[in-house]
Amino acid sequence: MIYSNACAYAIRAITRLAMLRPDGYVLLDELCEGTDLPRHFVAKIFQDLVRKGLLTSAKGRGGGFALASEPGKITLYDIVGMIDGVESLDACVVGMAECSDTQPCPQHDQWKPIRNDLKKFLLSTTLDKMAGALKKKMNLIGQPLPELSSKSKPLAR
Repeated sequence: MIYSNACAYAIRAITRLAMLRPDGYVLLDELCEGTDLPRHFVAKIFQDLVRKGLLTSAKGRGGGFALASEPGKITLYDIVGMIDGVESLDACVVGMAECSDTQPCPQHDQWKPIRNDLKKFLLSTTLDKMAGALKKKMNLIGQPLPELSSKSKPLAR
């Protein structure tokens, strides 16, 4: 796994949020229902992402968590950066303090194109693409799409 558990849960939960209600609030219980997403852990992650501006939250009837931006504007790079940080993407793969094209480590030439492809993937993969892929997969395996029983407050972006 290239992500921490927290980052993997964040990606899964935010993708599900974007699939269920891309333009409104979702209750955490409804978001986690029928999945193995740990509600309390996701709540902590989401609270952190509200503080960092990726999500917004509202209390009371019609509240919950919502995307702070349109799903087409949020990338995996954004999520990974907020949870795990992206500094490791530019770090030496074997941990050398100095590693560059002029002073390469033994793995530099093999790792550089992989690192570049990974960064390109993270930067180009948006939440709307992830939500669409999740919906398609659920249809493919015959899993019904969840229906939200709660209503959403209007979302001002």
